[in-house]
Amino acid sequence: MGRPVGRRALLLLLALSAAPLGARAELATFSVTKIVIETEKGKFAFNVELAVTQAQMGQGLMYRRALAPDAGMLFDYGEPQAIAKNMKNILIPLDLVFVGADGKVVYIRERAVPLSLDPIVSAMPARALLEVNGGTVARLGLKTGDVVHHAFFGNAIGSD
Repeated sequence: MGRPVGRRALLLLLALSAAPLGARAELATFSVTKIVIETEKGKFAFNVELAVTQAQMGQGLMYRRALAPDAGMLFDYGEPQAIAKNMKNILIPLDLVFVGADGKVVYIRERAVPLSLDPIVSAMPARALLEVNGGTVARLGLKTGDVVHHAFFGNAIGSD
């Protein structure tokens, strides 16, 4: 009797461990590009993932347990609009930087709380949303009016 129970437990364990692999296979993939954030303190290069499709924008940085200090995600909405986000399934604190069509920062929300369903809404219409590690805005001295350089905004620096 001990063997069948052990075998069943092993089969159950294998089935459960395989489920997350299948779920991960369904996650969106992202291309990576370079942006430069320009503040009074200087110019800072970041390698960011691009979220441009509905699947990518819906997933964003969900389920990530860490993000490199010079990494992030850039969501392109195409045209300036009110943007609302929440931190559903986001496991790390993030700074949300809303960017106008000209690349200028129009609104910032620092250290958004992981897993919060509270809406975070841009105070001004924005073309894009840049998500970076919580504390990045303070570290760079980023403020409204500073510039994010990328081809989306027609102000890229170097090759993007």
